[in-house]
Amino acid sequence: MAGPMKFYLGDIVRMRKTHPCGSDRWEVLRVGMDFRIRCLGCGHLVMMPRRKFERAVRQVLGGPNRPPQEDPAQGTGSAP
Repeated sequence: MAGPMKFYLGDIVRMRKTHPCGSDRWEVLRVGMDFRIRCLGCGHLVMMPRRKFERAVRQVLGGPNRPPQEDPAQGTGSAP
């Protein structure tokens, strides 16, 4: 079984359902057992449990605190 997904403060995520204002993009303001997110369309704040949040996220679009992705084609070991 895999552990919890990694999210960072400031991440921008796309949710499965659109907000009534029409936006589906949210900014992560708090991470932990509960998440606080802000709608980027109207600024509405929502708090939800981690399990519900992880199921509702469709895609992580990035953020200022997200570490850079490692390129698997580059590799980390020394080549002969």
